[in-house]
Amino acid sequence: MSEYLVIVESPAKAKTIGRFLGKKYKVEASAGHLRDLPVSKMAIDIENDFAPQYMNIRGKGDIIKTLKKEAKEASKVFLATDPDREGEAISWHLAQILGIDEKSICRVTFNEITKNAVTEAFKSPRTIDAELVNAYQARRVLDRLVGYSISPVLWKKVKKGLSAGRVQSVATRLVCDREDEIEAFIPQEYWSIRVDLRKNTGKEKISKADCFVAKYYGENGKKNQIKDKDSADKIYNDILNKDFIVSSVKRTEKKRSPAPPFITSTLQQEASRKLGFSASKTMSVVQGLYEGVNVGKGGPTGLVTYIRTDSTRISDEAAAAAKAHILSEFGSDFLPNHKRIYKNKNAAQDAHEAIRPSHIEYKPAEIKDKLTNDQYKLYKLIYDRFIASQMADAVYDVCTVDFDVVGHTFRSVGSTVKFAGFTKLYEESFDEKTESDNGKLPALEAKERVIVDNIKPEQHFTQPPQRYTEASLVKALEENGIGRPSTYAPTISVILARGYIGKEKKSLYPTELGRVVNDLMKSSFSDIVDIEFTAQMEENLDKIEQGNRQWVDVVSEFYGDFSKEVDKATKELEHVKLSDPESDVPCDKCGRMMVIKTGKFGKFLACPGYPECKNTKPIIEEVGADCPTCGQKLIYRKTKTGKKYVACSNYPDCKFSSWNIPTNDKCPKCGEYIEIAQGKRGKYLKCSNKECDYISFFKKKKS
Repeated sequence: MSEYLVIVESPAKAKTIGRFLGKKYKVEASAGHLRDLPVSKMAIDIENDFAPQYMNIRGKGDIIKTLKKEAKEASKVFLATDPDREGEAISWHLAQILGIDEKSICRVTFNEITKNAVTEAFKSPRTIDAELVNAYQARRVLDRLVGYSISPVLWKKVKKGLSAGRVQSVATRLVCDREDEIEAFIPQEYWSIRVDLRKNTGKEKISKADCFVAKYYGENGKKNQIKDKDSADKIYNDILNKDFIVSSVKRTEKKRSPAPPFITSTLQQEASRKLGFSASKTMSVVQGLYEGVNVGKGGPTGLVTYIRTDSTRISDEAAAAAKAHILSEFGSDFLPNHKRIYKNKNAAQDAHEAIRPSHIEYKPAEIKDKLTNDQYKLYKLIYDRFIASQMADAVYDVCTVDFDVVGHTFRSVGSTVKFAGFTKLYEESFDEKTESDNGKLPALEAKERVIVDNIKPEQHFTQPPQRYTEASLVKALEENGIGRPSTYAPTISVILARGYIGKEKKSLYPTELGRVVNDLMKSSFSDIVDIEFTAQMEENLDKIEQGNRQWVDVVSEFYGDFSKEVDKATKELEHVKLSDPESDVPCDKCGRMMVIKTGKFGKFLACPGYPECKNTKPIIEEVGADCPTCGQKLIYRKTKTGKKYVACSNYPDCKFSSWNIPTNDKCPKCGEYIEIAQGKRGKYLKCSNKECDYISFFKKKKS
């Protein structure tokens, strides 16, 4: 019998920390929450201080039974769930279920799943943090009040099955508002004048290094924009056949500092930009890195620190480890003069460190074969960003050359890397493209005349704001104080799943349904979709966590006006009719053009003549290859669980199906068809003949 029982959330985490604690400890997993509000009803006692009516989650009976048995046999139970509101709530629920006094010393938290961090944490257990639990309860009750009050209004006024969420509604509004901005945008004309120049070397052979570009800057050294063709033509005629003589040369040194180590939101943004990961995929992959991976002898170990954090702070030990690594890998020149300390937006958001590698000694390249392709990419991103954040500034030599041509100022800017600094390892990506300079300019001096090769006036138009991507939406949510690290990914996943927003490549756009729901929310529940109001609510939750506000008071203040809005909307709102987008597929029963509808299992085609004509069809997506059995078109199908596979369109006459994607290419070894398979390292080509060993990997595109 084990002397101590330790309960964590996930089996992977249980396995990892189990090997750190020794034989006296038995580690079990709760597999997430064991208690929650029931789905079937509101379960909030509004008349009794909004008391939530929790119950055991259906399907968790066997886990609860096992934990009760183990707890009864153990001399002491430790609750070691994640170190945040959600983790504290899981521990609190566990204490309620197992009959543990929540004021007893039973709670253990650690920021990383390493032997040192775990064993140190067990030396100083604490009581369950009541303020953290209260902040969780306030959020849970608020979300339930909003969702279960507004959803019936949407069912009645729009269509059945719709739902509204406190944070999701604001996220939907952001996407809708951006689309409104794009549609209302009126392009403004402007012009640029580009001049291709060359240093006069006196040599016949032209060197690329002597060629550079200058652009119109303004009048007599003052910046000015060319607004129309007439103005551009006038400047063009003024400078045509005129000498371009250097009026000034300014040389400066510019320094650029590294980005801070990742927090949850910046990790999601950078993984989207650099790796093409969705926010939910990023969190899924990084969760595995946090909980533990087998990278050496002795079982799994956590590779990164806690992954839901708003803080850029790192420990002194981590800073020292990074310094030693930089010294060893790059040399002393790459160390900054002072330890880098990054400021957080909110002093309250400093409960955890930034997301960083738990073991500097586990270099990405050295453990690559122990990780999946996605794990390796994300681990390398975290590792490189952290090390770079502790490195010296990059230093650039910047040269700005002005030309005064009959009162018109043209400017050429060039920059060269004087010292690479942190950029030797890592550079941050951005959503907005920046205009690049000339690179290195040829040596130029004041009063020097250069050769004009070409003058090119160009018309431009101002561009509307870009649609949000998942990365930029996460950034907007964070900047506006909407949600917290644990909510960004699920918020986006939910509004995509509900069909309120769609995704085209990386861009997010509002659907007709999303716009209808958003308009209804703005007219009837203005506070719920008000950005400032929602941000203030998040601040109130933080104040509850800090012990500065009572959770019942916060909920009560919100509910008074909100309940009146619900009553008013229920009585006064008129029914909204949605129109389904028309497809190019005719109904084979009545001839009408079928429309695209969204059901429980995704989109499908339906006849608009319902109920007279009840014909429906699945939306068929072709693979782009022929069936190797009968030669008909191959199409994608889904299993009952939603998993995609390839099948013949001639079913049931032809029953060919495959998890892999057949191609029309033949194997060079045996002549059978080649298929695309998904492996640990990503997609690759293989022969469909099991007895043939032909394999070919896709060539990486050169960046």
